[in-house]
Amino acid sequence: MKRIKLIAIMVSGLLATPSLFAQEKLTLQQAIRYALEHKVDAQKSKLDIANAENKIDETRSSALPQISANGGFTYNPIIQQNAIDIGALGGVTPPTEGEAPVVGGTAGQLVLVAFGTPWVSSNTVTLNQQIFNQALFTGLKAAKTSREFYRINHALTEEQLIEKIANAYYEVFQTQQTLKTVQTNLDNTRKSLGIIKGLYESGLQKKIDLDRMQVAVTNLESQKQQTLNGLELQNNALKFAMGMDISRNIVLPEETFQVDISKIFEEANSELRTEILLMDKQAELLELNKKATIAEYYPTVSMNANYGVMGFSRDFFLTSPRSSQWADFSAIGLTINIPIFNGFATRSKVRQAEVELQTLRYDRMDTKLALDLANENAKSQLKNSILVIRSNEDNVKLAKEVLADTENNYKNGLATLTELLDAEKAFADAQNNYTTSLLDYKVAEVQLIKAKGELRSLINE
Repeated sequence: MKRIKLIAIMVSGLLATPSLFAQEKLTLQQAIRYALEHKVDAQKSKLDIANAENKIDETRSSALPQISANGGFTYNPIIQQNAIDIGALGGVTPPTEGEAPVVGGTAGQLVLVAFGTPWVSSNTVTLNQQIFNQALFTGLKAAKTSREFYRINHALTEEQLIEKIANAYYEVFQTQQTLKTVQTNLDNTRKSLGIIKGLYESGLQKKIDLDRMQVAVTNLESQKQQTLNGLELQNNALKFAMGMDISRNIVLPEETFQVDISKIFEEANSELRTEILLMDKQAELLELNKKATIAEYYPTVSMNANYGVMGFSRDFFLTSPRSSQWADFSAIGLTINIPIFNGFATRSKVRQAEVELQTLRYDRMDTKLALDLANENAKSQLKNSILVIRSNEDNVKLAKEVLADTENNYKNGLATLTELLDAEKAFADAQNNYTTSLLDYKVAEVQLIKAKGELRSLINE
């Protein structure tokens, strides 16, 4: 018996767990702000902006002096020998190891002489500085333009995120309103069931009427559970879109949407859309890329200098003054590279760059046309949604009046149960249609705000 009680306590505790977590009320503005701060897409686009600075520094580094140092240590087990005509040395025969020079050698006689030492060390510092390089200068401009490109791309990413959050938010709102409608109808049907059950027990109502009402209650309870499941899935989708922990409990506050007909007459300039600005900046980058390719026709000028020391020794230790010697060297030069002919490779690259530019121009024209179309469609959808909302508002009021009259008539025996159930269903359908028309309006409103390039205004509403 104690074990059964313990299990019962555990089960009741598990069932009560969800209620222990306070639900957070989440407005649309809060949802958008949270997404902009936590969603991975927004964070990645911020990293792109930071990385653009790194790319600028990388390009700029090519214009700075390039300094490098290298050192080496070489052992020559066999020193290469070179032939010398001793006659050219004035008749002096070079000495062999351990012997003195021989004077009066035969003219034309060749003698092999080894130049060098077994141990050699070479250490050099080299400097190279670009003086004129048109491709490098163009690359610097392109790097700075890429910074602006990534900033615009970040703004576009945030706008896309705002649109996604707004649509997901209003879908949750619609389901919450649907759930509220289902609950209201369920409460009314349960009341009717209680009345019919009392009449049946008094012998004033048929069993079939009681059963039909019980079926209606069961169907509404099933519909409620399905709506709850759908609401949970939509809440999870919204939290995922925001970058929020799925385990957190959220609920949307009760909101009343204001229908603003003036939005229909507001004009939108697609030239100011972030999508167009991004393509314009991309065109700048392609134009700079073309100029950088043309720069391959230009000569380049660079200065180079080096300084080094070399050590020679008969043994491993190069520090002995008797068996080793050190000598330094240095050189300063100017390098001029003049391109003359490369098989028309540069010309082909320039033509490819021009084709990419022309392709982007066509894409821009098509994008602008699509944005204008989306703007007009949003206006039409908004206009239709306003008409439907007004119609559904009147329909809800009428359906409510019909339901009240039918309930009164049913109590007085002037209406059948079928008429009562039909009136309840008609009222529920009218409420759901009204909720759907509200969602359609808000979705169209978001699209119209997007068409004007003012999605960020949703944060401050």
